[in-house]
Amino acid sequence: MITCTDLEKNNYDEIIVFQSDFKNITYAEQVIQKMSSKIVISDEIYGNVLLSLSEAINNAIVHGNKFNPNKNVTVYYKISSKKLEIAVKDEGAGFDYKLIDDPTETINREKLTGRGVFIILNLADIVEFSYNNGQIVKMIFNL
Repeated sequence: MITCTDLEKNNYDEIIVFQSDFKNITYAEQVIQKMSSKIVISDEIYGNVLLSLSEAINNAIVHGNKFNPNKNVTVYYKISSKKLEIAVKDEGAGFDYKLIDDPTETINREKLTGRGVFIILNLADIVEFSYNNGQIVKMIFNL
């Protein structure tokens, strides 16, 4: 399921802001460890969340903010007994996820990029993209 998201309408448990530096992709694991201290996350879901969040942060740093250290990536998360909600926001111009090439098509299999959104769409239970400059991806994982 893909819809539009508005971060202002949600109350998040924590908001983490960091610079667009590739070394900060490690924040994905730190965020998940924080969440795991508040609720039990099965190994399968933990793996799906870690890979999806790593891809979203990577995309924000590389494609959204274009490695500009003066731009930030913001990670929001909220935990309930039934779901885990994570949003990643960058300061880039945005994109239309519908225009991304399908990495499973033969012509795209050799490309070094283009799999992040595909991975997120296949691992998260619900994915929402913002159309407010297309710079937010929200992922929901059922627990």
